[in-house]
Amino acid sequence: MLNYLLVFFISMVPLVELRGAIPIGVLRGLPMVQTYIIAIIGNMIPVPFIYLFARTVLLWGKDKPVIGGFFRFCLEKGEKGGKKLQEKAGRGLFVALLLFVGIPLPGTGAWTGTLAASILDMDFKSSVAAVMCGVLLAGLIMGAASAGLFGAFGAFLA
Repeated sequence: MLNYLLVFFISMVPLVELRGAIPIGVLRGLPMVQTYIIAIIGNMIPVPFIYLFARTVLLWGKDKPVIGGFFRFCLEKGEKGGKKLQEKAGRGLFVALLLFVGIPLPGTGAWTGTLAASILDMDFKSSVAAVMCGVLLAGLIMGAASAGLFGAFGAFLA
């Protein structure tokens, strides 16, 4: 039970998300399907809150003494992600957001993608749907990579 909670909470952490949660679940011997489902749920729970509140909170806090630097960093990350999406997407913003979230590279993921969608004023339903599809894709990629990498590593040690 503790391992499932670990996967769930790690998948909620910005920048780590399910990209870190799935390999940890696999390393801890959890079944892949349950790990995948729990990581998806954990990764998606913050998405509506990020979309609805993050930009407002970050704008409010960017000039505050202690938290300002971190808030500015988050805003810049979202704006940079948004610009990247717009450049690549043209009219296909939904697909671009899906791929931005779904391809597990550093600096991409549900948190950054949702913040970028919020900054770009994408509608809520399309943003959440694109992020959800991207999270599902990223989970599949990370699951396959984790199973392959750790399976090969285990075979090498045997």
